[in-house]
Amino acid sequence: MREQSPIIETIKKVMPTVVSVVITKSLEEVEKEIQQMAPQMPGMPMMNVSPDKIDAHGMVQIGGGSGFIVDESGIILTNKHVIAEPNAHYTVITNTDNRYGAEVVARDPINDVAILKIQPKEKLQAIGLGDSRHLELGQTVIAIGNALGIFKNTVSCGVVSGLSRAISAQADPQAPMQEMRGLIQTDAAINPGNSGGPLVDIFGNAIGINAAIILGAQNISFAIPISAAERDLNDMKKFGKIRRPLLGLRYLAVNADVKDKMQLPVDYGALVIGEHPLDQVIVPKSPADRAGLKRNDMILEWNGERITMEKNIQDYLENCNVGEAVRLKVLRNKREIERRVVLAERK
Repeated sequence: MREQSPIIETIKKVMPTVVSVVITKSLEEVEKEIQQMAPQMPGMPMMNVSPDKIDAHGMVQIGGGSGFIVDESGIILTNKHVIAEPNAHYTVITNTDNRYGAEVVARDPINDVAILKIQPKEKLQAIGLGDSRHLELGQTVIAIGNALGIFKNTVSCGVVSGLSRAISAQADPQAPMQEMRGLIQTDAAINPGNSGGPLVDIFGNAIGINAAIILGAQNISFAIPISAAERDLNDMKKFGKIRRPLLGLRYLAVNADVKDKMQLPVDYGALVIGEHPLDQVIVPKSPADRAGLKRNDMILEWNGERITMEKNIQDYLENCNVGEAVRLKVLRNKREIERRVVLAERK
């Protein structure tokens, strides 16, 4: 007697839409990188690529990830960090084991989202996109992906453990830290290789893109809300590229601790300042520059709403469009002033 449950039915529905992303480089390129990363010292053996890692075309697999089909024409969502390798080739393997060379169509300049395109010879099944703006704590979620780049179609189940989380993450030890905000936290197990796969609700709709884990913790995983990727897809259809608004300044989000430490007049807002005194904090010819914003200004409000640690400038920008006019309330030398800023396009 077979078990029947909504979760099993959801997995059967979603599985055909999930793909593996294989990352390869030419043997020559890999050997060049090995020599650059580990210069040979006298007496040390030469590092070589194992012959069983080289395919018939002289390509070496250097990594893998996951993705999912969002349009039957061959549009696939994944993480930006999955397809970040320079000079690499990307191959998509579908649930039916068909292999396709993938074109990187777009990388989101802010969120860890990328769009791939394949030219399918088979009929593809696309996943439905859910609503990540109205999730509930405890809601059932399912993560699917290519765990460790080895275990294809790995399924894990859990709940929404937290919402609007912010973390600092690294794609690899050599990569710079990146702040990721507005994330969905889940206890569904996500492993390396799962990155880029879908986090789906009980109805089989994608509500997130699996993106990050906390090392050393148990079942603390994060997904990018599908609303961010949906915006990217809409931009691609409308403009042929992803468009993100730019303000053009560096800032430090202020709370009570920052206020006391830096002896500031208020315990909220964004202080226009860099990590070092010589840092350029206002990008020349940017909207912030044109609006006359200056170092040590405190931006208190965005269109009449307070700027806080929980909702900072980046969060407000996420909901704005290129060309949109924004009213900023600014505290400068103990005097409140207002500045009107027209957001430009991030290049």
